[in-house]
Amino acid sequence: MSTIRSVRPAAFVLSLFVAGASFAYQPDAAHEKAAKENAKVWKQEDRAIDKKLAELEKRFGKKPNIIYILADDIGWGELGSYLGGKLRGTPTPNLDKMARKGMQFLSHYSEPSCTPTRLALLTGRHPVRTGVDIVLWPGQTQGLAAEEVTVAEMLSKAGYDTAMFGKWHVGDLEQHAPENQGFDYAYYGLYNGAIYSWVNQKNFYEQQTIDGVGHFYDFPGTFEDYKNKYGIEILGALEGKKGKGRKEIKSMGPESMVEMEEDSINKIKSYIKDKADSDKPFFVYWASYAQQMASSPREYRFNEGQDYVNNQSAQLAQHDDYIQQLLDTVKDAGIEENTLIVWVSDNGPMYAFWPDAGYSWLRGAKGEVYEGGMRTPGFAVWPGMIEAGQQPMDMISVTDLFVTATRIAGVENKIPSDRVVDGIDQLPLLLNGEGNGRRKHMFYYSGNDLKAIRMEDHKLVIVPGSKGGLPNYELYNLIRDPGEKYGAMYNHLWAIVPFQRMVGAHMKLIKEKPHRKIKSGLF
Repeated sequence: MSTIRSVRPAAFVLSLFVAGASFAYQPDAAHEKAAKENAKVWKQEDRAIDKKLAELEKRFGKKPNIIYILADDIGWGELGSYLGGKLRGTPTPNLDKMARKGMQFLSHYSEPSCTPTRLALLTGRHPVRTGVDIVLWPGQTQGLAAEEVTVAEMLSKAGYDTAMFGKWHVGDLEQHAPENQGFDYAYYGLYNGAIYSWVNQKNFYEQQTIDGVGHFYDFPGTFEDYKNKYGIEILGALEGKKGKGRKEIKSMGPESMVEMEEDSINKIKSYIKDKADSDKPFFVYWASYAQQMASSPREYRFNEGQDYVNNQSAQLAQHDDYIQQLLDTVKDAGIEENTLIVWVSDNGPMYAFWPDAGYSWLRGAKGEVYEGGMRTPGFAVWPGMIEAGQQPMDMISVTDLFVTATRIAGVENKIPSDRVVDGIDQLPLLLNGEGNGRRKHMFYYSGNDLKAIRMEDHKLVIVPGSKGGLPNYELYNLIRDPGEKYGAMYNHLWAIVPFQRMVGAHMKLIKEKPHRKIKSGLF
């Protein structure tokens, strides 16, 4: 956006004093401005929230437990609670019940693909700031830098036990691994779902008869063949412990993804039962492999209303079952009212492997900055703290989960201020309901490029080039036009300069606190 000019003064570090506790970190420019304008009101709200948290801690004798569940490629429109379910051949009764039990987000935003969203959740920062701006593949050396501070590291400072399960996908090397990024324990796979399909390709073609072709028909035989030809080793299920490193406990086979999901939920249930009576709170990050094309568990494939042709439908049914098992475990352990559970999807559907794909009612898909790529389902439950049956329109970003967790744990004043943290504390939204969210803006990145910006109800999509000196944008009112069908710029000319100023302030802060530089790992 070459016409942008910043009118924002030098950045200042946001510093609010809430009920005697210092809250200091460097948010993005748009939130700095909002915090300054709303300082008095927010201070009153925060005092009331701190009182609620103090009363809860007194009752249970420790800080609240936190469980973050990150699903994969589930679009806005896949679940029954988002007008999908049976209509889409993907019944999700337990997820739908979970949505009704707490707060269902109608405007939750992820990043446009899997590695970026994981980085955003873990660090509270747009991935471009961390130096990782690509989706990672086996053999690449890029990954989550040791200098980044993860939510697990923050919660460890607050005395939490921390554990991670499932799809890591933010770097293959040991320095990137969860046990070296703040997690006390981790059971995980390094890669995305595609790799789980590679292992089966030779087996597929060695059958007496075959129908059709495999997704990855040119994969060179076995993983051993791949290693011999390219020097890239594919690892299976890993177990890591802080200070003790990691070890491979299962090699990858045709059933690995089904087994990874089953093992994960069983380990999560055991972990919750083990930690429930501890004098320390716990943090669980479960990055589910559900909704990838490499798995179709037979026992979930032919349920009533299930589209058995769509592998991801069966995986979503499996995930739906496991979600209920997790919820039952928390309830049976007597910690339901002291546990925040948040479920979100990492990006929109990946139509490339249709019909083994998710779905969105919104325009766009995985990898795109239209709403279908980044606006995803999500909900939060916390009985006694979050009122059931809510469907707020307030914006919430996956980056917000980082800051919100630190606020719950009481370590928000330890967030590093030497970098920009994009996340915003959303406890006011969770505990006070619709209209109390503190996010009024959204930046949509694709790799290292800023592609779109949302300012309250309006969204500007940047189109390359210009028209005879006129700016070349699409501009949507997302309340009136959530499907982004009518983006004529000329009806919104009044908004061009406000958008330019907001982006200018964003870019100025990047100059003051530059993005981390990491070698691409490609060459």
